[in-house]
Amino acid sequence: MNTTKPKLRSILLVDDDHSNNFISKIFIGQLNMQLKVNIALNGLEALTYLRDSFEGPCLIILDIFMPVMDGWEFLEDYDKTIPKEIKDQVVIVMITMSSDQNNVVLARKNPYVAQYLQKPLSDLKFKKLIKKYF
Repeated sequence: MNTTKPKLRSILLVDDDHSNNFISKIFIGQLNMQLKVNIALNGLEALTYLRDSFEGPCLIILDIFMPVMDGWEFLEDYDKTIPKEIKDQVVIVMITMSSDQNNVVLARKNPYVAQYLQKPLSDLKFKKLIKKYF
């Protein structure tokens, strides 16, 4: 069994909050890892990226509450439409400002969600995520 962790090539920020995306890009830049950072403002844009422009292995930071297609709807379509070869290279971390415990329970039950975090993210949280999965 191969226990070598994959080398992270890109991060996809899926969040409609421009400020959060801007700050996250700064934190990721401070890691000095030469990662490509892509932004999708909703789940539909994220699915399009995965189908058309995927650069894996990839860490997806997925917000729950977004217009057009929220995080839960993204996960439903991700399950149905994204090929296994791509899914095998993706780690999804769900994020939210909400303190609703139902979201925590739903995220833990979802087979595609590796972890659930509260916003805001920090450079330390990004470092821990990358060290844990990549």
